[in-house]
Amino acid sequence: MTAPLPELPHVLTLGLPRLTAGFETAERLDRRAHLAVHGTAPRLTEDELTRLAEAVALRGRGGAGFPFARKLRATGTAARRRGERPAVVVNGCEGEPACRKDAVLLRRAPHLVLDGALLAAEALGAASLVVGVTRPAAEASVREALAERGLTDRRGRALRARVVRVPERMVSGESSALLRALGGGPALPPGRRARASETGLGGLPTLLSNTETYAQLALAARLGAPGYAATGTPDEPGTLLLTVSGAVPWPRVVEVPGGAALSYVLAQCGAEPAPEGVLVGGYHGAWLDAAATAGAVLSRDALAARGASLGAGAVLPLPATTCPLGEAVRVAHWLAAESAGQCGPCRTGLPALAGALADVVAGGGRGALEAVREAAGAVRGRGACGHPDGAARFALSALAAFTDDLAAHVLGGGCGRGTAGVLPLPGPGGAAAGGGGGGGERLAVDWTLCEGHGLCAGLLPELVRMGADGFPSLADAGVPDHLRSRVRRAVRRCPALALRLEGDR
Repeated sequence: MTAPLPELPHVLTLGLPRLTAGFETAERLDRRAHLAVHGTAPRLTEDELTRLAEAVALRGRGGAGFPFARKLRATGTAARRRGERPAVVVNGCEGEPACRKDAVLLRRAPHLVLDGALLAAEALGAASLVVGVTRPAAEASVREALAERGLTDRRGRALRARVVRVPERMVSGESSALLRALGGGPALPPGRRARASETGLGGLPTLLSNTETYAQLALAARLGAPGYAATGTPDEPGTLLLTVSGAVPWPRVVEVPGGAALSYVLAQCGAEPAPEGVLVGGYHGAWLDAAATAGAVLSRDALAARGASLGAGAVLPLPATTCPLGEAVRVAHWLAAESAGQCGPCRTGLPALAGALADVVAGGGRGALEAVREAAGAVRGRGACGHPDGAARFALSALAAFTDDLAAHVLGGGCGRGTAGVLPLPGPGGAAAGGGGGGGERLAVDWTLCEGHGLCAGLLPELVRMGADGFPSLADAGVPDHLRSRVRRAVRRCPALALRLEGDR
């Protein structure tokens, strides 16, 4: 049994609450309630804050897991060298359909996030604080929290603070894309790699980290390193926030001590005792098979030993009733459509990867399997951002985790199971849900008219490719908003009038 992933899921706390403290009495902790639960945050110098982050081994909780202390030190050093006041940016853009932990923090505990960001801003002597979000409710909550603190973006203030909403896309949360959007540009990677600590918001040295990272920093400052380490593991103290969805009765955001057994967390969320497999880290993450899931613990080192990582904190078990490779195909098509469309590895490489994976499931044999590996190798390390790498990791880990199903599709007539659509993908209006292939509109072909011209594949490689029979093959995905105008152009230009746009818009 599965349920759609709501924008604000219920919260489950395993152990003593930290990030989720006070949630049992208030839907949203305003400034007064926040202080009653957490108390006043201390004031720390840059050196004190850096040493604290090192002592609690604080790493980014948005995906890459970069050590926070190194970011903090690098930003301060660059600012002093250049004689400029830096900026502090909170990345609250959860572009993955399976992630909700940051949304929960921004909507229910916004002051905890702001505490951490303001600690860093004061320690660095920052001139500006910006919170980037993608959803209207999160924007409203942060805007209200800033007002409760008397923080504004007016000129002349010692610290100018604002919240900015960017398009709800996976690529919007990529650090360079977010900085570009906050500066007034498009929410797309600029095509060149640069450290935010050197050249970030408006060209200034910028401390950029994820929502949960700042909330964890605020807790560590109040508890001190020994108090913070009272839970978790010696190497990775503290708690974690996870979004658990997929094959569970009710999706939840879960706070759990670091080092907890993955099987225990899944059991508390109502998952089957022996899931077919579990996706850890979100759609840029990796799959664990049933055996690996049974022995996995939620720590960075333990998961890395199994080829996985916590990534964006999404955990998605699969039931035995759905084809895991079919589920992977749906997500691979979505990842291809989420491309920024600015470089070849994304614009053409990811559709080729998704199409080859679909060919494997359709019984394409060893040739299709080899095509998946070739496509993944062709995109890794070659993109303007990390999106191609994440998509390749996702696809290759599915092949490694579901070997029995892979053999059934490659060597036989398939695994005998349909694809139930358990993994959440955006539905009409942008809501994430299981069971759908994407948005409210989909491409379709009238095969009585199609003559295989291939113009559609050239205009829209993210959603259409030419099959081995010389006719177009459509992605198992809905039409995302950012591709809508190009889709309509492709429909208009079809020489045989065979390409159509169908759906509820």
